[in-house]
Amino acid sequence: MTTTNTTAITVELPEAFDERWSRLPGIQVDGRRITIDPAEYFFRFESNTWLVADWELVKVQLLDVEESTESAVEQLALEFIKAHAQSTPGAARVLSTAYEVYAYLFRDEHLDGLGLPQITAEHLRMLREAATLMALNKVELDGHISNVGPCWFFPAATSVVFDLDDEMGGMLDEVYHGGWFNEHRRIESIKAHAALGGRLVHGCQSVPDQTGGVVAPYGAAMATFRDELSAFKAAWIEQIYAHRVNPAA
Repeated sequence: MTTTNTTAITVELPEAFDERWSRLPGIQVDGRRITIDPAEYFFRFESNTWLVADWELVKVQLLDVEESTESAVEQLALEFIKAHAQSTPGAARVLSTAYEVYAYLFRDEHLDGLGLPQITAEHLRMLREAATLMALNKVELDGHISNVGPCWFFPAATSVVFDLDDEMGGMLDEVYHGGWFNEHRRIESIKAHAALGGRLVHGCQSVPDQTGGVVAPYGAAMATFRDELSAFKAAWIEQIYAHRVNPAA
């Protein structure tokens, strides 16, 4: 792998994360404090800058704005990003912002509308944690995937950390997918992800196939993204599953 920086990433978040995240290489969890060693954690870490906007500003200026026949929600988000997003080398800021984004997108009030009675508030917590860590992944404008960590491969990472079997891991990924297939949630997702400088894109079809999600800048070349993703995913997924405590799960 290539790494641009081996300085440890440390952040303290509002919510204590599951200590089992430490099953994955390069990450340690001590309550609300998370420490990541980029050289061990990432499969590829070529960029240590990210685009972020202030979450409080997103809440005030974007979340309640309605699209119109002249201005689609994607256009609103893009204009907000152009006006307010800034490049930062601070991975801790990215994680703190991502925590707020996903605390909003995977809030408990969505449970009744999912149509999945087996999904509980505890499962939404798992989604919040995994998606927060996913925010460190990165795609460049030319479609090159510059940062890849275990949470790119959502079902694999959550199966290792939370002891989920394949069926439940896939079900969790279906809730994650819902941000594309349920229009109300998709609109929420587009607005909220402006805080992370882009939109959430995914390589999967509706059935989870571990092709993962990442916040990509508007205008990123998706053909290059697709080709790179298909080339590397199988070997890295296998490495994640090797850390299962119960391989038969």
